[in-house]
Amino acid sequence: MQRKKLLALGIAGLTAAGAAGFALVQVPSANAATLSNVWYASAPYLMPFDNSPPDAIAVMNATGQKAFQLAFILAPAGGGCSATWDGTKAVSSDTEAAALITKIRNNGGDVSVSIGGYGGTKLGQTCGSPEATAAAYQQVVTKYSLKAMDFDLEEPEYENTAAIHNEIGAAKILQQNNPGLYVSITTPGTVAGGTGWFGTQMLIEAKNSGYTPANYSIMPFDGGFSGSADQIGALEKFHALLMSTFGWDSATAYAHEGVSQMNGRSDAAEYFRQADFQAVLDYATSHHLARYTNWSVNRDRQCADPNQSTTSGSCSSIPQTAWEFTKYSAKFAGATPPNTPPPSPTPSTPGPTASPTSPPPPGGGTCTAEAWNVSKAYTGGTLVSYNGHTWKAQWWTQGETPGSAGVWTDQGACSGGGPSTPPPGGGTCPAAWDATKAYTGGSTVGYGGHKYTAQWWTQNEKPGVAAVWKDNGAC
Repeated sequence: MQRKKLLALGIAGLTAAGAAGFALVQVPSANAATLSNVWYASAPYLMPFDNSPPDAIAVMNATGQKAFQLAFILAPAGGGCSATWDGTKAVSSDTEAAALITKIRNNGGDVSVSIGGYGGTKLGQTCGSPEATAAAYQQVVTKYSLKAMDFDLEEPEYENTAAIHNEIGAAKILQQNNPGLYVSITTPGTVAGGTGWFGTQMLIEAKNSGYTPANYSIMPFDGGFSGSADQIGALEKFHALLMSTFGWDSATAYAHEGVSQMNGRSDAAEYFRQADFQAVLDYATSHHLARYTNWSVNRDRQCADPNQSTTSGSCSSIPQTAWEFTKYSAKFAGATPPNTPPPSPTPSTPGPTASPTSPPPPGGGTCTAEAWNVSKAYTGGTLVSYNGHTWKAQWWTQGETPGSAGVWTDQGACSGGGPSTPPPGGGTCPAAWDATKAYTGGSTVGYGGHKYTAQWWTQNEKPGVAAVWKDNGAC
């Protein structure tokens, strides 16, 4: 499975500090103590040294997001058991990340730091024991006065039993030595089982070690995922795996489960658009998941060609406004993002940005576009009429209602045209929806004269409002 970053490694001649014997200059914690753990649980990933790093303060001000997940801590490219940024910048002598963290804290925010990721050599692979691995990570915690850390355990490290033993053991030691430290563990997701064999073995290692982090998060992308329905299905399978592995009840499993998404085009040419993020957010909040994050803030802006057929580390490859996906993280944390984002800040190195969305044209006159039909597929640029407005498809779509799905942009009001062709239906409605009843995926209910099908487990989520319910038409 491919990961989510384009990272240059292997700078020769690096001199890295060892795990001991160096005096680390501690970064003041500033306002970090004022943040609750939900902000660390919502923190999207940000690469401070690669992929056209954005202005973090501008992103905070535009979205309401208060925390970021700085990535990645690795072993030195030349080998050894000391912490570096991206394998090339020793934490012991760092001033750049420290300055960024201070700026974020002075703006009322904070950071978590992520170790691992896809590619590069991890400290769990080069340090000889959990204790040595923990000592290397303690450099990072101490240097930056951290209150949160993420263990991103994936290829190739999570295929190495000894390395995973070192990482899980190190996480346990860090929490013992740093009371209150918030630790998340992130691992690849799969459509078939929630996570794969190696992810399952990692859970078993944690169970055998007697260690429970704040959450286990899967990455439901780069594995044949088709939008939010597959992502939510994987989260349900992972939920079942957490229950069976640790003996947790359903509520406890959800309270230790998280999701780490990829915004826009993935490495495997999957597309996760705004509507997918909203659907997963609805699922995460309604099921009280412990974490909701994504890769990455660097990619949370429109490419110069918004529909390019390649994956970029510095833009999303889909139409969007700048920092639009970061706003979903802010919502998970309970914030209300600003309604109108300011103009996109200029990246620290040249990179694509997006222009603010213009208001829809005033429209008027008779609706000339054909009425939207739920069963018809539309390509980007197609115009339809729906509920007295003309709508334009931004990309290929089918069954996504204008006005509620991000694929459609409002071209203004028009008269006539009708409400569109409704989904096929008719006949007798199923049993009426009951807010107190739990429904599994595939269950059908009647509500408001329409038939609805649950796409996953749900309770007390209203048909026609919550994304879990698919409208099957009038009945």
